[in-house]
Amino acid sequence: MKKQLLHIVTSVTLLSLPAIHFAQAPNLGSTVNYVLFSTNGAVTNTGISQLTGNVGTSMVSSTGFGNVNGVMNNNNGSTSAASTDLITAYNQLDNTVFTSTLAPALGGGQTLTSGVYAIASAASLNQGLTLDGLGSASSVFIFKIAGPLSTATNSKVKLINGALACNVFWKVEGLVDMAAGTSMKGTIIANNAAINMNTGDTLEGRALSITGAISTDGVLAYTPIGCGSPSLNGPVAPDLGTTACFSIFSANGYVTNTGNTHLDGDVGTNVGLTTGYNALFVGGMIHPINDGATSACAADLLLVDDYLLNLPYDIELLYPAQFGRSLVLTPHTYVMNAAATLTDTLYLNAGNNANGVFVIKINGALSTSTYAKVKLINGAQAKNVFWKVNGAVEINNFSNFKGTIISKDGAVSLKKGVVIDGRALTTSGEFTTDSIKVTLPPTTCASVGINNLYSKITNSPVFYPNPMASNVTVTLNEASQSNSSELSIYNSLGSLVMIKTLTEKSTTIETEFPTGLYFYKVTNKNKEVQSGRLIAQ
Repeated sequence: MKKQLLHIVTSVTLLSLPAIHFAQAPNLGSTVNYVLFSTNGAVTNTGISQLTGNVGTSMVSSTGFGNVNGVMNNNNGSTSAASTDLITAYNQLDNTVFTSTLAPALGGGQTLTSGVYAIASAASLNQGLTLDGLGSASSVFIFKIAGPLSTATNSKVKLINGALACNVFWKVEGLVDMAAGTSMKGTIIANNAAINMNTGDTLEGRALSITGAISTDGVLAYTPIGCGSPSLNGPVAPDLGTTACFSIFSANGYVTNTGNTHLDGDVGTNVGLTTGYNALFVGGMIHPINDGATSACAADLLLVDDYLLNLPYDIELLYPAQFGRSLVLTPHTYVMNAAATLTDTLYLNAGNNANGVFVIKINGALSTSTYAKVKLINGAQAKNVFWKVNGAVEINNFSNFKGTIISKDGAVSLKKGVVIDGRALTTSGEFTTDSIKVTLPPTTCASVGINNLYSKITNSPVFYPNPMASNVTVTLNEASQSNSSELSIYNSLGSLVMIKTLTEKSTTIETEFPTGLYFYKVTNKNKEVQSGRLIAQ
């Protein structure tokens, strides 16, 4: 009797609990990669829009877009697959059983939790609509609207408590018209109708249309992350080898400076002279002429350049002359097939992946406007940014740059007030700087390779005293070097101030030099070069 009564109470209790409905996200298939897509309608843009994700149409064309952080597709295999996948996703949403009904007027401070919501007519969004995930990142929100959807100026969809834009879906049976300043979240699918996005609109999601045009005008739209989407890592970064130790370097060309330039790392050239740098402002070594370090750097630079040359690209930026202008890039390998001009600001967005690598390949020269900026956001790091430039580089006055610049056979000019978080290197070309600042990213300069290189210092001449006054004694560590070595001493500007043949293992030289920093080079009969610093007091 007690067991029977217990069963009855349990049954009544279960029946009295509210029904729990779980909304299920549709399978977007290949449309997951698109930020804007139509199965059979024109996709057009006016103004400067910032888009992350593919853009395309299956039957007509995409026009008016500047650089897009994605692939532009028109009537190809990708758009054909996306058309099929979009209809499948629409049907899944259409067949989803609603859990609640809503009045047509959305927003006004309204808060909703996970569910499938049906609106039996045209709908509008005004002011703020909050979607509350209740602490669950898997909360799904589906809105089934039986007519058009419009938004008022500056209306907003907000996500709180774990809700994600990748789990928000809007199935609209008619026109989607977003007024200026709207902030929208989620994937919008308009059936047999157009989607219009106006100036200042923001969409974290996708705008997808079945047989309808899509138009944008000065918007920010990007595909959402999460919900199983892969983390954007970008390509494997090149091994910089000994080039990591240099702030400024030319493998073949004079390196000259005017003004007070501040450098973290080494500066030098492997062919020519390095002049104009004040040792007080250089954290590494100034290499006034070629030596073992510059030779190694020149060899490693060719390897880095070759690696980047052969690295396949993911995304082509179609308008190099319009580069920058608040463009947002994510970890990928990009290519521009002409000379590029960086104007205003470029944002590099790692998507909170501190290991995300950015490679930007330019098949032509690179120049910037004055006060141009490269900004790192959401975890992006300068050590993971690489610029492969097939031509000259001119970073204009007071620009703020990020990453390692590698010029292939081009002159490099870093103009007054330029700040670089990274380094600038060229395989061949004159290098000029004017009152700039270069900060090396965290680097593994003390690698095995560089240690092997500088291990030669143990066999280099010993100068005593150093600092030196009226004379200095040079002692060769190997007797075989005597009578076959030549000593050259240069001042901090790279000018030769003394040259002497060393005929004994130990030689005393009179040095009435002005106070300052000097550099020496010793060449023996085997053409081996050893170098270092001397201080006169």
